Amino acid sequence: MSVTKPAVASLGFPRIGARRELKFALESFWAGKSGAGELLDTAEHLRRRNWILQRDKGIDVIPSNDFSLYDHVLDTAVMVGAIPSEYGWAGDDVALDVYFAMARGAQTDGEEAGCDHPDHGRDVRALEMTKWFDTNYHYLVPELTQQQTFALSSTKPVDHFLEAKALGIETRPVILGPVTFLKLAKARGGDFEPLTLLSSLLPVYGELLSRLQQAGAIWVQVDEPALALDLTEGERAAYVEAYDAIATAVPDVKLMLASYFGSLGDNLETALSLPVAGLHLDLVRAPDALADILAKAPADLVLSLGVIDGRNIWRADLAAILERLRPVIDARGADKVQIAPSCSLIHVPIDVDLETELDAELKGWLSFAVQKLGELSTISGGLAGANVSDALSSASEALAARAETSRVHDRAVSARLASLKETDRNRRSGFADRIALQRKKLGLPLFPTTTIGSFPQTGDVRKARAAFNRGDLDRAAYDGFLQAETEKTIRLQEEIGLDVLVHGEFERNDMVQYFGEKLSGFAFTRHGWVQSYGSRYVRPPIIFGDVSRPEPMTIDWWRFAQAKTQRPIKGMLTGPVTILNWSFVRDDIPRAETCRQIALAIRDEVQDLERAGAAIIQIDEAALREGLPLRVSEWKSYLDWAIDAFRLSASGVSDETQIHTHMCYSEFNDIIAAIAAMDADVISIETSRSKMELLDAFTAFDYPSEIGPGVYDIHAPRIPATSEMTELLDLARKRLDDRQIWINPDCGLKTRRWEEVKPALKNMVAAAKALRG
Repeated sequence: MSVTKPAVASLGFPRIGARRELKFALESFWAGKSGAGELLDTAEHLRRRNWILQRDKGIDVIPSNDFSLYDHVLDTAVMVGAIPSEYGWAGDDVALDVYFAMARGAQTDGEEAGCDHPDHGRDVRALEMTKWFDTNYHYLVPELTQQQTFALSSTKPVDHFLEAKALGIETRPVILGPVTFLKLAKARGGDFEPLTLLSSLLPVYGELLSRLQQAGAIWVQVDEPALALDLTEGERAAYVEAYDAIATAVPDVKLMLASYFGSLGDNLETALSLPVAGLHLDLVRAPDALADILAKAPADLVLSLGVIDGRNIWRADLAAILERLRPVIDARGADKVQIAPSCSLIHVPIDVDLETELDAELKGWLSFAVQKLGELSTISGGLAGANVSDALSSASEALAARAETSRVHDRAVSARLASLKETDRNRRSGFADRIALQRKKLGLPLFPTTTIGSFPQTGDVRKARAAFNRGDLDRAAYDGFLQAETEKTIRLQEEIGLDVLVHGEFERNDMVQYFGEKLSGFAFTRHGWVQSYGSRYVRPPIIFGDVSRPEPMTIDWWRFAQAKTQRPIKGMLTGPVTILNWSFVRDDIPRAETCRQIALAIRDEVQDLERAGAAIIQIDEAALREGLPLRVSEWKSYLDWAIDAFRLSASGVSDETQIHTHMCYSEFNDIIAAIAAMDADVISIETSRSKMELLDAFTAFDYPSEIGPGVYDIHAPRIPATSEMTELLDLARKRLDDRQIWINPDCGLKTRRWEEVKPALKNMVAAAKALRG
């Protein structure tokens, strides 16, 4: 490490591959089209390519063990032997079938399991899945018992370090810290806090670090993002216990303690007291934290300064960052400072240079993972006195062009926002009056059945869309194909016996992208993929300007579908908060303002659907919870504008029109009052993996509206039996009144296969009929 140039550090790099190589390798393996060897070869190739790319971009501190086949929290659970007994682990090396069973569930009949008896197959559920802090990345929730024993059951961090070393690349292994791991875990089979298991977990971390040291690792990055949360005194004490024990066990390994997604705040003193050699700070999310750190940090502590945004895609103001950091280098010395992104770069696309179809002006405003590495190197070089004037000028010109262009600002949108009245945010009557009118109009049975919206996007659907996008299929032929798929799906839903139908969304590429493509102020990439979970990747839209709706977006497809059945077809929309949170959002105006702009566009669509005859309109807010700030003190501000945006989108309809919403994996206890304030008539939520535990929040609060607790997990390929769903519904009935309960899957069915969907929905309808009987 040079004494004149601060080191450039990468905290983690996207593992999916520039062409989604990991996705295709995983899905081929799961489908039985390729073997474990091919999957592992692809994974090794991606790791090698990432290490070499970062080295060639001038990164001094390159991470290893940031790669995962599915999820890094799952990797940690496997590494410490936290594998529930039903997954069939024998205590030796963790096989891929065990690993993926934890991630996706597993279901085989007796014959597939090597047994003649059909009831002797394997049927295990996947681990619960939830959001990684306030991102759209999902992690698998480790399940721990009060008698949990831990053992080093995977040497993946060591293996990957040695793999890079064999290429001549010295890396800094990345591991998830013990306190954050336990805080993310879930107690199973007892009322206890997983953090009470810390003392039995620490020897495993000590053994792992010892092996890394023996392999030649000098530094290890230990991620503790939980340090950005509100912590109790007991949790702070757990950090002291953990790192004192680790330092005692492995005194010669230098630890870079990495916190991100927010300010350390009142946890700063604890972090600075720990026996670590370095501390990483997210100065994008917490720009005001730098002064406090500089005043309090010991002189020998290496500070990793996260100055490039690891979660958004706009080019940085390099000149301003340089000006900010020069006094830091002067005060501490270049050898005690590292220049880094705010967090791992897994939350941004890989390379903007792949976007050959994006217009040049907009492309010039963007910075993806590869470009962010270049920005970091420019900053480091500038701090060392290198001539970086061309790079600084380019960045400044891009920022100026973005600020001045007429593409960004629309006076009509601003005027409409300014003219809003309180009545625009409220339904005409309260829920009790509305629901009576809605039940009379709809005439649905007790425990009405429905789905969340989408149906399988088969290979034929994807091929037709690709052919249309290439110009090989004209609009008339493509629409005819989509109409046939839609009608077929309506007939199937009628045959299965669902009460409220959906059109299937075959015309939609993504629940956010579809709407963004029809709204002003949005732009889209071809290769801007970001991992959501496992092999599920998304291409977040880019909101670069003011948002409005030039014309209706869903009316024609709703009319077509409703004309094919006498049963109600739901109008299906994505809500304003979810569109915001699942997009890369402009950073030149407050997020709240952009969200209200989107809300008004969705409001126009809701009113058009009602005028067309839609009796039920679903406005999905799958991402409302994930946008919640990590600190409770900041919640009210976010919830005020997020709930306001939903109400703006939904409140322009009559009392007889039923408004539904859907939310993905989330903890609702702490925001249940805000969810009630949304004033939706029906909310559907994902509860099957938690065995209806999430409903406790709704019962403790005495939630007034109707609820569709998901009765089967759509993120796994297994087909749940009717009895399994009935058991879950019995748990729901203990928490809710029968008149409140709708019956539906956990989420949309887009990613599943028809062979899984048909029997699962038939079992679901059978469960509803059993309850009615």
